[in-house]
Amino acid sequence: MNSDLSGTSPANHLEAPAQPLRYSAFTNDPAGGNPAGVVLDASGLDDEAMLRIAAEVGYSETAFITDRVEASRRFRVRYFSPLTEVAFCGHATVALAAAIADRLGPGEIVLDTRAGEVPVTTTVDGDGVVSATLTSVPTRSRPALSTELDEALKALGWVPEDLDPALPPHVAFAGNDHLVLAVGSRERLADLDYDFDGLADVMRRHGWTTLLLLWRESPERFHARNPFPVGGVVEDPATGAAAASLGGYLRTLGLVTGPARITIRQGEDMGRPSDLLIDVDPQGTRTRVTGQAVRIV
Repeated sequence: MNSDLSGTSPANHLEAPAQPLRYSAFTNDPAGGNPAGVVLDASGLDDEAMLRIAAEVGYSETAFITDRVEASRRFRVRYFSPLTEVAFCGHATVALAAAIADRLGPGEIVLDTRAGEVPVTTTVDGDGVVSATLTSVPTRSRPALSTELDEALKALGWVPEDLDPALPPHVAFAGNDHLVLAVGSRERLADLDYDFDGLADVMRRHGWTTLLLLWRESPERFHARNPFPVGGVVEDPATGAAAASLGGYLRTLGLVTGPARITIRQGEDMGRPSDLLIDVDPQGTRTRVTGQAVRIV
């Protein structure tokens, strides 16, 4: 592999550093947001090697470029947590897009993921901070079954009365399945002390990647938390895939009646504040997710 080009002006080709890069997504502060690993050239790595690297990096996900066509800025990407591969990861996509923009310059790229094609647009502000907007695969959302809900609440240590009756439990999809549970107070959301192994078992049985736990401050602003025990991580401080699924959830419930921009605040209870923006069109099927990303040195 070639030497790291960070700190140089954008090149017309993507050279790969010898070690995984580290970026924090959905923040402009390396101490905030959700950190992700980025491997710009994984063409010679098999599944076992990528899983090993993801475990060594230690973040909730690491993105690996396994193939690319630089002339068209198109990249094949896979995502690994320390324990398993996931079909799609939003914060690692934002991190990867920032790493590409740092080297090739901002603009349009296309990622071919196991969940489907994900277009991403990057821009750079006056301070050199990259913003990325990804367009999710088509979303969908369905009411959670009573058995699914009962098992999840038991593992969380919650009761039905903790939930917001105006936002019913759903299983929402935007590349992965997420159980969406909205609570009635910010205090309930902040008090999260769940059964790690028990919840992981429930999630594996039902095929959920994370739980999207929400409190609605206003129609345009949500607070979120995302347990991720199936990936070997207690919680994600920013989850772009779950944010995309929220767009589908709100669309299915009829809670957006026109094109809407919604802010999601996440990571505060972990000391890693993160800001995610989603754009939802009730006439569409996809969600646009926007966030900044910065290099962790």
